[in-house]
Amino acid sequence: MPITITMPALSPTMEEGTLASWQVKPGDTVSSGDVLCEIETDKATMEVEAVDEGTIGKLLVDAGTEGVKVNAPIAVLLEEGEDESALDGFEAKAAGGGSGGGAAAEKAPEPAPEAEAKDEPKAAQKAASTSSSGGRVFASPLAKRMASQEGLDLSQVEGTGPKGRVVKRDVEAALESGTGRKQADAPKAEATSDAPAKSAVSAPAAAKDYPPVTDDYEEIKLNSMRKTIARRLTESKQTVPHFYLTIDIELDGLLALRKDLNSRSDAYKISVNDFIVRASALALRKHPEINSQFTENAILQHRKVDVSVAVAIEGGLITPVVRNTDQKGLQQISAETKDLAGRAREGKLKPDEFAGGTFTISNLGMFGIDQFVAVINPPQAAILAVGSGTQKPVVKDGALAVATVMTATLSADHRVFGGAEGAVFLETLKGLLEDPLTMLL
Repeated sequence: MPITITMPALSPTMEEGTLASWQVKPGDTVSSGDVLCEIETDKATMEVEAVDEGTIGKLLVDAGTEGVKVNAPIAVLLEEGEDESALDGFEAKAAGGGSGGGAAAEKAPEPAPEAEAKDEPKAAQKAASTSSSGGRVFASPLAKRMASQEGLDLSQVEGTGPKGRVVKRDVEAALESGTGRKQADAPKAEATSDAPAKSAVSAPAAAKDYPPVTDDYEEIKLNSMRKTIARRLTESKQTVPHFYLTIDIELDGLLALRKDLNSRSDAYKISVNDFIVRASALALRKHPEINSQFTENAILQHRKVDVSVAVAIEGGLITPVVRNTDQKGLQQISAETKDLAGRAREGKLKPDEFAGGTFTISNLGMFGIDQFVAVINPPQAAILAVGSGTQKPVVKDGALAVATVMTATLSADHRVFGGAEGAVFLETLKGLLEDPLTMLL
């Protein structure tokens, strides 16, 4: 019996997604682990792999289709020994739950208008996933994005990834050698003086996907991630009673210790943010009321300290989680944070790597921002906004001195804890960062 492949839930907040591209076509034989398609979620563009073996019988949703609901059928897989005749009278049904990709469930879905086939996929996605002759090109999401930005024809790039897929290094090599460069569009004839003014975007496909550029504005279409950020943070500001506490922290002792530790080995490079993550985790362990969340019937005080670290990526923001942060040393925190941030920017994080944090740190100090306030990421009860460390005049023992001072602001949910609890938490954090040897005990 044919197997229905459904839209998987690739993140905890995902309700629908965009089917960015297909990596298979009807008639292709697939095995478990083969990449079927790329899905743009509210967090990133992710590859979906086959769970079962068989032959692709039918693609139900075109590449480029937006708003495909989680668990909606997207393709049909023929099992071993079946041919196209097995599709006669077969009705693809939605999954009853789970992540999709498995066998058909009992109840058929309501057809969603968003999932109806379109006349043509988006121009950029079409160019990235097919060659000029109509053949398919297997490439990673990052490689496709780079190729689209650089005007590179991926059909002319030799892939060195698994099963010949084009990956980042292949695109970089092609750009360096000049391989696969597309010819620039021929200049269009200039309009005569008596001709009416034309829109800056005149191609029908572009006009369909994006409103034209005018003298007054350019309208940029929202991607799934930006829509989710807008919805969640609007909900946060409307429903969570925020209050803010700010504290100044002197970093001279920390900077000296960091320099000493980094000079001891080339195997690691600890950052100021690694110290902040470690100190925050220890302070949360000491003050569990901050490491909590609000529900209608109770406050849930987490037993684990899982710190989310905000990372800016193309098109939005993601918060990968360092699990059991209070039980890890600076070197391990540094390695995990760098790995998570790197894979976040490449869109390669797994859903469980950016969901379920209990506290968030957002650091804009590297951009020269002295101070800011952040919006709480529900269901967490607090987020720490960290500014840059700058030299400022301070008074010590009645005398004027210069110190490297960092400003940190705690955004807190007043339903979970009050100002006194937040102040004590920041006092503990300040003590750990100003005397960093204490966090190594």
